[in-house]
Formats: sequence, structure tokens, C-alpha cells
Amino acid sequence: MAQTQEVRGTATSIFHGDDMTHVQYHATRVVSFNDRLIVLRSGGYHTNTTKTRMMQASNQFGLQFSVYQKNHDWFVTFGGKTVDFADGMTLNRVTGVATYEK
Repeated sequence: MAQTQEVRGTATSIFHGDDMTHVQYHATRVVSFNDRLIVLRSGGYHTNTTKTRMMQASNQFGLQFSVYQKNHDWFVTFGGKTVDFADGMTLNRVTGVATYEK
């Protein structure tokens, strides 16, 4: 089982910019966050490693979300609710609500 307590691994970096902290895996900022918002992106790559990087970021930075897969579909648990994953979804850390870009 993959290590999920801190962000690390091949082609992975953490950096700060645009008032957010970013966890990047290859060319995709898989998790971007600040004290108000969390943005999740897969870059179209629904892989175990992408999910692992998201979970590493959540655990290391105390973001309190989880991402999992069931029957090939991705789900996010946040604010006591489980919702479908959507690329670019925003988790509001103040209200506990997940929203989707349209």
C-alpha cells in the first residue's frame, strides 16, 4: 500500500504561488489550497498515483478530505458528505461545501 502521510514521490513537488499552496504531480496541480479553499484536479489522469498524491496532501496539511474509487468512479468525502469527484472541484473549508466548475 502506498504511503499517504506526507507528500513525496516521483515527479511530485510542493510550491507556493497565487495565494495558494500547490501539490503538483507531473504537470498537474492535483491539490491547491489556502485557508479558505481546496481545489482538486486530476488532469484527466484517474490513476492510483494521482489519488495517492491527493491523499498525501490532505494528510500532511490537515485538509480533511479523502478521495477514493469504487467501480471505476471517483468520490470525495469532505465536510461529512461524499460527492462525485469532478476535475477542478472546489472544497470550501469555511462552509464545508463542495462545488463544481461548469
